[in-house]
Amino acid sequence: MANYQKASASFAGRSELHDLLGLSSCEVSLNALPEGAHVPFVHSHTHNEEVYIILEGEGEFFLDGEVESLKPHDVLRVDPQCVRAIRAKLGTLKFICIQAKQHSLEGFTMSDAKVPEGPLPNWLLK
Repeated sequence: MANYQKASASFAGRSELHDLLGLSSCEVSLNALPEGAHVPFVHSHTHNEEVYIILEGEGEFFLDGEVESLKPHDVLRVDPQCVRAIRAKLGTLKFICIQAKQHSLEGFTMSDAKVPEGPLPNWLLK
């Protein structure tokens, strides 16, 4: 059995990747809100913080009663208890949302990575 999963996903509405990739530590979704559209509810979470990565379009984020403007390349981390809602203003708002249990990260790339012995890709062979 392979130690990885590969799939194709699109920004057609909302694509949740947990089932598609068999995710066990986080939820990742690809989202596209057409101009003028919005998520039809305000919500918070019990345990999961969220990271939003804005790729295209412009929008607004309602966060604990305040409104933040959104544009491409903006990134936001939202605490679980923060009350939130999002809407597209100009163009289709495309974004990636990553959810993970707050305070659950035990290591980063440099502290969690191992360099194994074994085969190398041809671009590393010199």
